[in-house]
Amino acid sequence: MITRMTKYSFVLLSEQTSDFLNKLQDLGMVDINRYEKAVDQHSKDLSDILLHINQTVIKLGQVANEKKDKRTEPYQSDGASLLKEATELFSKRESLKTTLFSLSEQMKAAEPWGPFTLQDVEKIRDLGYVIHAYSQSARRFDTEWEKQYPLYVLERTEKQISFIVLEVPGEPYQFPLNEAVFPAVPCNVLKDEILEKEAELQQCIARLNILSDHIPLLKSYANELSSKLDLYLAGVSAEKQVEDHIDLLTGFAPTENSAELETFLEKESLYYLSTPAESSDNPPVKLKNSWFASLFEPIGNMYMLPVYDELDLTPYFPPFYMLFFGFCLGDMGYGLLLMILGFAGMYFLPKMKGYLNLVFFLGLGSVIMAALPGGFFGMKVTDLFPSVTKNQDFLFQFNDMQMFWFAILFGLFQIVFARVLTGIDSIKRKGWQHGMAPFGWAILIVWATIAYASTMVENLNMPKPVSTTMLVVSISLIVLFSKPEGPVYKRLGKGLWAMYDITGVFGDMLSYIRLFGLGTSGGILGMVINTLAMSLSGIPYVGWLLTLVLLLFGHALVLGLSALGAFVHPMRLTFVEFYKNASFTGGGREYKPLKIKE
Repeated sequence: MITRMTKYSFVLLSEQTSDFLNKLQDLGMVDINRYEKAVDQHSKDLSDILLHINQTVIKLGQVANEKKDKRTEPYQSDGASLLKEATELFSKRESLKTTLFSLSEQMKAAEPWGPFTLQDVEKIRDLGYVIHAYSQSARRFDTEWEKQYPLYVLERTEKQISFIVLEVPGEPYQFPLNEAVFPAVPCNVLKDEILEKEAELQQCIARLNILSDHIPLLKSYANELSSKLDLYLAGVSAEKQVEDHIDLLTGFAPTENSAELETFLEKESLYYLSTPAESSDNPPVKLKNSWFASLFEPIGNMYMLPVYDELDLTPYFPPFYMLFFGFCLGDMGYGLLLMILGFAGMYFLPKMKGYLNLVFFLGLGSVIMAALPGGFFGMKVTDLFPSVTKNQDFLFQFNDMQMFWFAILFGLFQIVFARVLTGIDSIKRKGWQHGMAPFGWAILIVWATIAYASTMVENLNMPKPVSTTMLVVSISLIVLFSKPEGPVYKRLGKGLWAMYDITGVFGDMLSYIRLFGLGTSGGILGMVINTLAMSLSGIPYVGWLLTLVLLLFGHALVLGLSALGAFVHPMRLTFVEFYKNASFTGGGREYKPLKIKE
């Protein structure tokens, strides 16, 4: 459900605003209407620094993952200094990498000419000689050239000879080879430069390794700046009624906290007005649900929040989502593993208790739904324990066709539930006429489902009077009340057009087939892993070891893939099929009280 909000309007002198906002930030319960983006240079600078910190934290995280020495060294300065030093080091690291790449390329070109000194080259040129460089394969090198020309071999290998020929001033020059590029810097000098730059790079990396141990200090600095930005944006959003004299602020707080907040305001001797928040005020949305439903709030928030006066669907989709997840995972063994992981993880990672509770219930849903076909790590429970079928003929015995139809019926049940929910909510909020069309759709879907099922199962045949009544009542409700405003003749036209929505219902129904498809594919993959693993058991000496390794690795991989699909596809069914049939609008803004960031 959505927490009821109270709207507050504060009237204060301009010089009081800053101090008042600081106290509200300490109180931590009032959502001040403020700009969500930078509005001037100061707020832009703060936003840019926060973005820069976030990027630096990501880079330092990568450094921390790559470092081999896990020892931690202290850092004696603050977050701002850490950010500045890390920024300079990252910039220096990239510059050094670029320089080393350039030097390496020069080294490749200079190595064939061997070591020499630039001073010797300058002396030769000072004497008036012109240097011509050549490179020739050793087998094609003519030793007579050394007698005919002033030729000096700089580097000789088994395959290649690099040499220079001096052109004597005033004498004609001609040599029977194409000239090569003589290196401007010798390889021995380049090698020293490379070693020097590599040493600098290693020092830079070592320092970054030290800084990467202090990411929490950067995050703390970011929280400090975020609080300052939040406070500043709240201050600049104040409406100046009399320049430099009076500020008006508007904010929202949960009605349940009104007594505490108003006690604080009276103590501060401030003038304020309070009224119950209305939709037109665009109040922030704070969800307040049962313990079980609140576990699924992070999933609902991935889509969007409801608007303030809208029905919060969070309490209604968790049972469906949990069972849909189990349907898609399709294996009791995998569900049991998730339950154990969620239950045990709560003791080792208490800060993630909410998420681990969610994992536990998703695993429970998997055990429940997979109990119908009876899949257990790619095997059938009935094959492992034949006696389970003696006293009952329901659990562990659903075949693929039964699971196919069960997926469709389960989906239709959710669609009907969404329509009924919409009808009840519309009656409460808008009046009885607005709730009739959703009830009409619910009756029509039920009638169509039973009518189709009766073609395959004779026992489902409805008495003709009942069938006719359901059909007439449902169509009448849809046609007459889809648009309850206006005279009857206008309602009929709009109502007949609304009947086109039957195609959408049919499409929604087909979407639920994915539950069957994913569950079946996961079971098949598990069976394949079992078959492959058992085929290795016949290998002498190491067969059972290989079998065990493949079983563990293979089922872990299948669990990961199946869990990913089981998480995403029920989310799609929730946000598209269920939310649409429940007439969800969405677009509410999150409740963000002005408070100190932790």
